[in-house]
Amino acid sequence: MQVPTRPSAPSPSAHPLSGLGWTDDRAAAFAPLAATGLLPGRIVRMDRGSCEVLLVDPESGEPAVQRAATRPVMTADTAHNPCTGDWVAFDPAARPAPALAAVLPRTTAIIRKGAHKRSEGQVLAANVDTVLIAVSLAAEPDPGRVERLLALAWESGAEPLIVLTKSDLVHDGDFVRADVEAIAPGVTVLTVSAETGEGMDELRARATGSCALIGQSGAGKSTLTNALAETSAMTVQQVRSVDEKGRHTTTVRELVPLPAGGAVIDTPGLRGVGLFGGEGIDQAFADISALAADCHYADCSHRSEPRCAVRTALTDGTLPERRWESYLKLQRENDWIAARTDARLRAERARHRKHLTKTTRTRPKP
Repeated sequence: MQVPTRPSAPSPSAHPLSGLGWTDDRAAAFAPLAATGLLPGRIVRMDRGSCEVLLVDPESGEPAVQRAATRPVMTADTAHNPCTGDWVAFDPAARPAPALAAVLPRTTAIIRKGAHKRSEGQVLAANVDTVLIAVSLAAEPDPGRVERLLALAWESGAEPLIVLTKSDLVHDGDFVRADVEAIAPGVTVLTVSAETGEGMDELRARATGSCALIGQSGAGKSTLTNALAETSAMTVQQVRSVDEKGRHTTTVRELVPLPAGGAVIDTPGLRGVGLFGGEGIDQAFADISALAADCHYADCSHRSEPRCAVRTALTDGTLPERRWESYLKLQRENDWIAARTDARLRAERARHRKHLTKTTRTRPKP
């Protein structure tokens, strides 16, 4: 993979990975680990049982990519296992092979519910400043899916930005953009074409720091990644013309450094987008939250209470029924996840207590 090059005349305090988000605060927090011989680095690719870490080679002082085993830092809590974008402590002296020794605290994390009926979370990317939600204009955007992706992005703690791709294939891009803006209060919506370059300068100006691309297969995420990185780092394929659906061209989450600094993380297409938290829903539906705050009763259920601002907005058409139903659906899913997560945590604590009791009983007396 392409690694960032150092400036021709760096300042004495510049760090080779500062363009990828390595800061003085992270360096200060890492100091105790550095004293033990560990090296700071950022995961650029995850594979089964191992990962690739971008770090500074201690001999040359240049950025380099090293393979590391991940088993030492893997836990039963999948939401806290290492992922692309994580800052980590790399142990070059680990045996039988170099390995990760620790995962540094995250500033942000995109976490969705795992693609199964259990309640564990799956981390898509970590430590990103902006979540780029790619939506193809080649097919009519699904408002409910856009709202779901927005909730996922807001929940991460990063700033969402909607990118309507493939504008060269349609003539009504501005009208679609207006429709999407109506369901994304407070979020910037850009119309771009990686093929013609339309809108790409504005996207580059906004996609500073570390970004992550999320969206369905066929939305043009890998093409956007190549355009932003000015390289052909990611493989791209054509979508099916019959339904404009794409293939899973990207199968792993990979961090690609950008020429002007920063990085973009390309992610595989998301078929299912289960949420793993509720705060993002309130931000994605900020208009509904604002209406609810004006209800006469603080605990209004928005069903039959008098002077309900939400019911009034539904009646006069200010709040579309479709958007209200989408909000309720995501809230129900979140309540289910919260209940399942609480039950899982209780079960894990019970198993832990049982293990401690068994260990205490079998321990030989002094």
